[in-house]
Amino acid sequence: MLPRRTLLLVVAHPDDEAVGIAGSIALHGAEPAFRFVLVHATDGAAGLIASGVDATRETLGAVRRIEDEKAWAAHGRAPDRHEWFGYDDGLVAEAEPDELIARIREVMVEERPDVVATFGPDGVTGHPDHIAIGQATDAAFLSLTAAGDTGASGAAAPRRLLHWALKESTWARINAARQATGLPPWDPAQVYHFRGIPDHLVDMRVDTSSVAERVVAGLAEHRSQRLSLFEHPLAHAAWLSATSREYFVQAWPPRERGLPLLTDIFEGLD
Repeated sequence: MLPRRTLLLVVAHPDDEAVGIAGSIALHGAEPAFRFVLVHATDGAAGLIASGVDATRETLGAVRRIEDEKAWAAHGRAPDRHEWFGYDDGLVAEAEPDELIARIREVMVEERPDVVATFGPDGVTGHPDHIAIGQATDAAFLSLTAAGDTGASGAAAPRRLLHWALKESTWARINAARQATGLPPWDPAQVYHFRGIPDHLVDMRVDTSSVAERVVAGLAEHRSQRLSLFEHPLAHAAWLSATSREYFVQAWPPRERGLPLLTDIFEGLD
């Protein structure tokens, strides 16, 4: 039997996790040894309210929490532990940095995850909340690693830090498809628009084609945000294609350039 393998995912808003790592979670979801811990900095109360969604500005945060639960049910694997930190949507970057780092670090100490995943420096979409929660997670992770902290239980510190990434080549291909179907192109200079990173910086490529339908089904449960997600008749097929693979940068430990890409979030840790 495999030893317990724990993933800690730290993001800003509900639906941040819907694309980028949900497929990797679905791949491991049925394994008895897999533990999934999810942290949301905010419930997204300042987000979109799509037409036909029964939500107001006052109730949107609660609605999005319910949407998130439904999304993980559709994915087929709910978190074993789910923490909502309760920061104001859009203001995570204004939170006291030491407090935010300490809260994330506390979860790490309690859970001792093998893998921690969060946003990289670009926040994928440039959202300040994404960037802030990614920086705080990195700082919490590295504080444990640098200290060689093993905690009272004697368990090892987290072993791998991943940043979800969109390859530059994939970004260009999707952007061309958007323009060909009449959608406006992504502009990486604007907040909320996806950014790509140079292909050679990617350390991991996970084939999630076998669970892509589940990922898209979960994505669709974030109904309040569907204005931007399913605004074109070809969107479902496009999302299926986009969620058939996931890419990550291994932020720690750093990998030597030119090595074969890793193919699973836990590869090489057993």
